[in-house]
Amino acid sequence: MKLVSRLAIVAAIGLAAPLGSVAYAQAVSAAVGKALQSASSAAGRGNTAAATAAVNQARAAAKTPAERKKVAEMAAYVYTRGGQFSRAASELESVGASPRQLAPLYYRAGQYSKAIAAANRAGGTDMQVIVGQSYLKTGENAKAVGVYEKLSRSNPKYLENLAAAQYKSGDKKAYLATTEKLIRFDPSPARWKTLLVDLKQEKMSREAKLALFQLMRETNNISRPEDFAEFAKLAIVSNQPGVAKRALDEAKAAGAVPATDQQGLALLNAATQRAAEAQAALPKLPATPTGFMTAGNTYMGLGDYPKAVGAYAKVAVGSSPQADQARLLLGISQVRAGQAAAARKTFGTIAPTSTFKDVASLWSLYASSRG
Repeated sequence: MKLVSRLAIVAAIGLAAPLGSVAYAQAVSAAVGKALQSASSAAGRGNTAAATAAVNQARAAAKTPAERKKVAEMAAYVYTRGGQFSRAASELESVGASPRQLAPLYYRAGQYSKAIAAANRAGGTDMQVIVGQSYLKTGENAKAVGVYEKLSRSNPKYLENLAAAQYKSGDKKAYLATTEKLIRFDPSPARWKTLLVDLKQEKMSREAKLALFQLMRETNNISRPEDFAEFAKLAIVSNQPGVAKRALDEAKAAGAVPATDQQGLALLNAATQRAAEAQAALPKLPATPTGFMTAGNTYMGLGDYPKAVGAYAKVAVGSSPQADQARLLLGISQVRAGQAAAARKTFGTIAPTSTFKDVASLWSLYASSRG
């Protein structure tokens, strides 16, 4: 979610570019105009101290209301360039600046109540963004949701802000619904990243988090060694060592797990050994839900997704305690086998009360972007 930018603030107060000496000459005396020009030049170079000194010189020379207004405006420009937003707002307040000029400065100064009041007086979509962001900063998340719901009805670009407000308000159902709209509009890895990184912080079962990591991998959103390590550990303890091995092999090939990463290499060795043992045990597995689940996990680790589909399907149609997990893994295998439509149907069979429902909904959304 994008916050109000520094450039937007400077533009909002009408001082995005230094004023020329001719303009000064028309409104102020030579002494004031020269000092203001020096302040403008110094601020443009990032020399806030010199710019402030020049502003003070201009202020001392100012005699008329028009000159004092010009000095206050230049002071606001200088303070804004220096990140002193509260002082910039005070300067503009002193000369009766408009709410539209003041609202962005109040926001950046952390004076959120003033920012909300000024932005509401000013009106306009850009000002409502400041209102929404200010509510988020003060923890009034429900009010922020209300602001962004109205904005997103007229412009879909505000759906991202709405999703962020819904997430902070704790309305996960609404958050997922809004994010679904966003991803249908833009299924890029960057869009998925925002969603998945947020949800990775949520409490969920080990198996559900593993499925979330698999979706992160599917959408090219795992890059840090620590994330690959967490992914691999979850896979190993969830009886999916082949999945861990494939993920770590890919990470190593991409340089995401350096040769000097002892933890990563130890995990890879453990996953490789256990995956080999699982593959060797395939012919001996019993024809039981546990045996079929183990077979499905092994085939998934080998990348043989059609066979994984066959194994998981035998558990998914039943009522064993592993049925919902089997449906989740069946859907994931179907996605990877190129059976996107079948995967969506499978994910839809997972009960709303299941601990796998949320992550299954995300996989279903991903499947819808695959065909």
